[in-house]
Amino acid sequence: MIHLEDIHSLTDFARNTKAYGKKMKKTGRPVVLTVNGRAEFIVQDAQTYQHLLNMASYTEESIKLDQAIKEMDAGTFHTEKEAMSVLGIKAKKTTVVK
Repeated sequence: MIHLEDIHSLTDFARNTKAYGKKMKKTGRPVVLTVNGRAEFIVQDAQTYQHLLNMASYTEESIKLDQAIKEMDAGTFHTEKEAMSVLGIKAKKTTVVK
């Protein structure tokens, strides 16, 4: 969520970059930068950005898993051989050890 106190001009950000960097690290919140009164950029510290990427990746994988479960429940799924064929992957020979 963007807070009003986190909206600043690009000019002010350029003049006080260190102070903004410290504030972003402390709060974990991004800063919205404006040009001529309009939002143009969002700046965020690297650690918080990485956390955001991780959450997005987790969500994406969860959606894929949910879809796969729905397909499996509906009986519309591929066997391993069919899936490999669809993906254009050649099966490797495996040796079974007893």
